[in-house]
Amino acid sequence: MSVTHTKRLCQIIKLRPEAEAEYKQIHAAVWPGVLAALERHHIVDYSIHYYPPLQLLVANFKYTGSDYDADMRGIAEDPETQRWWKVTDGMQESLVEGATGSGGVVPWWQELEEVFRFEGKA
Repeated sequence: MSVTHTKRLCQIIKLRPEAEAEYKQIHAAVWPGVLAALERHHIVDYSIHYYPPLQLLVANFKYTGSDYDADMRGIAEDPETQRWWKVTDGMQESLVEGATGSGGVVPWWQELEEVFRFEGKA
């Protein structure tokens, strides 16, 4: 069964080379409170891929709610997510000029423009 969604997003950020093992380890067991916050705020089908030659993390997810900005604020206000970001932000290097960390005024992850989509029959 496919989930209808209002928005599909792709974002990138650099992973600090010295943090690769730790980043993979922590994401092998994401804290339940962080996952619950994503679910509460209509984020589904979330994945992060890693491209070692450029040290890029590539995140893809679908947003199924009706007020993306409000839901992103809700995630940013979640205490467990804030603690998670304190751990993971230090492992990353933002590609967004002026970014200071997750949940800040300037986005931490660089959002990418979608230039093609094909949704075949399931």
